[in-house]
Amino acid sequence: MAFGYQVLGFGSAPPAKEPYTADFLVIAGGGGAGYSRSGGGGAGGYRNSYSSETSGRGSSSESSLTLNGNIVYTITVGGGGGGSSGDFTADSGSDSSIAGSDITNVVSTGGGYSGGSNQDPVDDGADGGSGGGGRGTNSGSGGSGTANQGYDGASGASTNGGGGGGAGEAGNTDGTSYGGDGLASSITGSSVTRAGGGGGYQHGAGTDNGSTGGGGQGANDWQSYNPNISQESGTANTGGGGGGGSKSGGGFGASGGSGVVILRVPTASYSGTTTGSPTVSTNGADTIMVFTGSGSYTG
Repeated sequence: MAFGYQVLGFGSAPPAKEPYTADFLVIAGGGGAGYSRSGGGGAGGYRNSYSSETSGRGSSSESSLTLNGNIVYTITVGGGGGGSSGDFTADSGSDSSIAGSDITNVVSTGGGYSGGSNQDPVDDGADGGSGGGGRGTNSGSGGSGTANQGYDGASGASTNGGGGGGAGEAGNTDGTSYGGDGLASSITGSSVTRAGGGGGYQHGAGTDNGSTGGGGQGANDWQSYNPNISQESGTANTGGGGGGGSKSGGGFGASGGSGVVILRVPTASYSGTTTGSPTVSTNGADTIMVFTGSGSYTG
């Protein structure tokens, strides 16, 4: 009498894993701020696919990714651009990305540095994910943002540096020298605002002209050229732009904040194989990986 059992041979491959959907938020590093009456650094580029939330520069939510088992997806988290230092120029932020052999890579562009050197004049803000603000003296022009990622930096005017562009609005939208605000996302389960532009240098009554989303405030030195508001760096892992440097006290602008990459996948499909030590949590039926440094995820 024959029994209907099938015996698998040694070395049989496990069943192929079905493709599954992953949502992402990819934010690049923010731009640094230049020297002496400088504008604010631009926020890092902002790309988002989660729950119909807005991507940068008022664009629609992007399409989710389709991941496959055993494919390694490389995560790159861009650093913030350095503020002006001994060479009197600042740096743009670095790109953040998700890359894999079976997807169209998701790349967010680093935020543009701000104009502001009276040694080797760099009056204009640089283009980037969001544009850097222009220098106050010489009325430098703001840099341009990138479609679907971030807004333009503002031009400088008289002594006031232009605000850096943010993911949610252009520099100077909320007032002279103000950084453009970022955007909020609930991809981690709670609403967090990121990718705000840095505030430019301000000559007058001092206010905190940084932005929602991690953009640093610009310096103010109205009272006898003693800074009563110091420039601040963009907040780490928000992609916020650096605050503009003062006329006195060294005048060096602040650095941009580093970026972040967030992946959200169904818990039933989550492989648990990562490098780079992301923070892993769950929300509802999904698992969320927050990469604050570069690493990888295997589908």
